[in-house]
Amino acid sequence: MRQAWRVAEVRAAERALMATLPEGTLMQRAAAGLARRCALLLKERGGVRGARVLLLVGSGDNGGDTLYAGAALAARGAAVRALLLRPDRVHLAGLAALRDAGGRTVRELPEFADLVLDGIVGIGGSGGLRAPATEHVARLGALRARDGARPPVVAVDVPSGVAVDTGDVPGVAVTADVTVTFGCLKPAHLVGPAAARAGHVELVDIGLGPVLRGDPAIRVPDAADIAAWWPQPGPTSDKYSRGVVGVATGSGRYPGAAVLSVAGALAGPTGLIRFAGSAHAEVVRAHPSVIAVPRVADAGRVQAWACGSGLGTGDDARTELRSVLASAVPVLLDADALTLLVDGQHATDLRRDAPLVITPHDGEFARLAGEAPGADRIGAACKLAAWINGVVLLKGDRTIVATPAGEVWVNPTGSPALATAGSGDVLAGLLGSLLAAGLAPERAAVAAAYVHGLAGRRAALDGPVTAPDVAAALRPVLADLLA
Repeated sequence: MRQAWRVAEVRAAERALMATLPEGTLMQRAAAGLARRCALLLKERGGVRGARVLLLVGSGDNGGDTLYAGAALAARGAAVRALLLRPDRVHLAGLAALRDAGGRTVRELPEFADLVLDGIVGIGGSGGLRAPATEHVARLGALRARDGARPPVVAVDVPSGVAVDTGDVPGVAVTADVTVTFGCLKPAHLVGPAAARAGHVELVDIGLGPVLRGDPAIRVPDAADIAAWWPQPGPTSDKYSRGVVGVATGSGRYPGAAVLSVAGALAGPTGLIRFAGSAHAEVVRAHPSVIAVPRVADAGRVQAWACGSGLGTGDDARTELRSVLASAVPVLLDADALTLLVDGQHATDLRRDAPLVITPHDGEFARLAGEAPGADRIGAACKLAAWINGVVLLKGDRTIVATPAGEVWVNPTGSPALATAGSGDVLAGLLGSLLAAGLAPERAAVAAAYVHGLAGRRAALDGPVTAPDVAAALRPVLADLLA
């Protein structure tokens, strides 16, 4: 598991650590790690000696990190040039180190560079970049390296111009190929449009770990986490003890949603699926192991419900939703079930003791919350989770899972391949199966999103992806994950 921390916590940890170390130690650690990564990039592109390195240097410690790293590269034979955006506020010791190592300053952006270091603004920045930084950033695409290609851009800690705590990009910002960050990850590396600007993120350990306090802003699961959480049958298990999931999805108009959500549930850990809905005949035809009936009231006992995909929004759908919410088991609501919540008729139905998970995309989120997620997707998801007293899985390129207590997870396996009709139906069924198997709602949401993302990636290896392809890929993905 990886974790990301907000600026305030990072600053507090830096102050605590600096109080125990000789002055300048943290900056030297950061600069050394940054220089090592830059040297590796240059070696891949012809070597460090003679390479033309451009430093874009702002004020403060971020500029100091950049200058010291430039000095280390200059000492190894690179031709290092620093463009100082705030000469009156430059880190003087870093600038002296650069000059002592043979680097020099320039007044204008050169035509050629083999590597660019973005040290304009660090984690203390706010708002988009301003002139003259905006003009220099706009011209980076015109630079050419010795091989004629565009030189790689390495961001120092974060790409300049991004909102560090939210991942928003409020204006002009740098787009990096690599971001070298120090001490810990920050939210901008993981969520929002800023994450795409960070490129490949590498973490340099400067010793912050032991002094970081409080809860992280974001948790990021890895394969080991998901494998450890995933319920698996034991020698005494039977179909009932593994969990029974109820699936109330689809309709006469949208039978495919029923078939796809059941396909997702079948790949999950439960031993039995009870389907309830008007598409029951189509479900049994596609999945003969499923027990299918026309109504939720006739379904029998289950340990969780997945409800909503293709359900429709008429009176019959509303009756089924009420029956699901009246149960005393965990409930997953998706798609049409979320639409039915918007008018407030089910407000009292949501006052339930059993866990609730909802899986909105941005449009559904806006209808439920009264406004779009906006610049702070993390904050918006947490606010909605607190309001419904349930877990919110906010879909997107970086899917966010938020709990009423403010715990936030970000899924690292998202894929554009999942932007296809019916993909969310598969996710809903899989998540419902995990709930029925006894997984805590936030872990069920995180695990379902993680495996669903891997399935999308795997399906994309064979060409354009459809929802049935995603459902078919779930089993081989799980076989690899749980091996």
